Amino acid sequence: MILAIVWDAFEALVLPRTANRPFRPARLFYRGTWPAWLGLAHLVPRRRRENFLAIFGPLSFLLLMACWAIGLVFGFAMVQWGLGSHLIVPRGTGGFWTDFYMSGTTLFTLGIGDVTPNSVFARALTVVEAGLGFGFLALVIGYLPVLYQGFSRREVNISLLDARAGSPPSAGELLLRHADDMAGLESLLRDWERWAAELMESHLSYPVLLYFRSQHEHQSWLGSLTAILDASALVMVGIHGGPARQAQLTFAMARHAVVDLAQATGTAPRGPETDRLPPEDFRSLQSLLIRNGVRLKEGAMAETALAAFRGLYEPYVASLAARLHLMLPPWRAPVDEADNWRTSAWEAGSSGIAGLSRHDLGEHPEL
Repeated sequence: MILAIVWDAFEALVLPRTANRPFRPARLFYRGTWPAWLGLAHLVPRRRRENFLAIFGPLSFLLLMACWAIGLVFGFAMVQWGLGSHLIVPRGTGGFWTDFYMSGTTLFTLGIGDVTPNSVFARALTVVEAGLGFGFLALVIGYLPVLYQGFSRREVNISLLDARAGSPPSAGELLLRHADDMAGLESLLRDWERWAAELMESHLSYPVLLYFRSQHEHQSWLGSLTAILDASALVMVGIHGGPARQAQLTFAMARHAVVDLAQATGTAPRGPETDRLPPEDFRSLQSLLIRNGVRLKEGAMAETALAAFRGLYEPYVASLAARLHLMLPPWRAPVDEADNWRTSAWEAGSSGIAGLSRHDLGEHPEL
């Protein structure tokens, strides 16, 4: 038990790559607790459900640390008990729970001293447990800043996408808002290529970040990444003057990220339950883009090419969305949806105090 927990903590907190062993205490912990948390979430009113789900990520990390600590205390207590419980106790004959108490005070380096070992093996075991406990606590304390730094860096680009692609972000809205700024679109796709690489590295090293949800409504790391994949696919299909080369690079990196994350979490790819872009919706989006100056390639070949690109990533994002209970973005922004930056607790509409309309920031004239 002690070796299994120590190795599991090493793989989860120190090893900078994903462990693929089928039996891992941390993996079993999340496979058991996340479905149970989802079940509880369905008992919460819908308007508060997202806030309830957001609690799981940080809370699960603390619970996992507690499970590891309890397992270590119990393991060392069993070893101490198996060696004959060579302990000096103030009164009574002791027993397993005295060993458990001794193990707890040793692991957490309390040093109370009311129960002490009185044999060579018992003293050696106490020293080993105290050293392990000190290292375990130091590792957990050092791990938290790294974890939240990774979460913060992930959320920056997601927040920046709000004014560029709407809330929730959509590929159609992203292209419409960059109809006259293809250079800006190329720069944005380059930033998201690097973001996808950082996402893959940080979330493979610290899988608990997958359960950390974004702070704003209609935003998530998976939804934003899917919108970028959608937009890159449209550019690769053929947009006049579009950054085709950068779109290919961003698409490759983003697809790599979703495939590796699905594999690391044991989430098998599967097709979406409903088609995210039926043929009639594609033609409608195509017409909207053309009317607003985004010359997208027309014809059956364009639709076939887009379907081929979608087949490379949609099964993976759909399975991750089902696993993490996240919504995938639409291809075209809802007409009645305001960007997050336009709203607040004091302004129900999208105009706000400054009288801003939906046609600001060079947005498209038609919705």
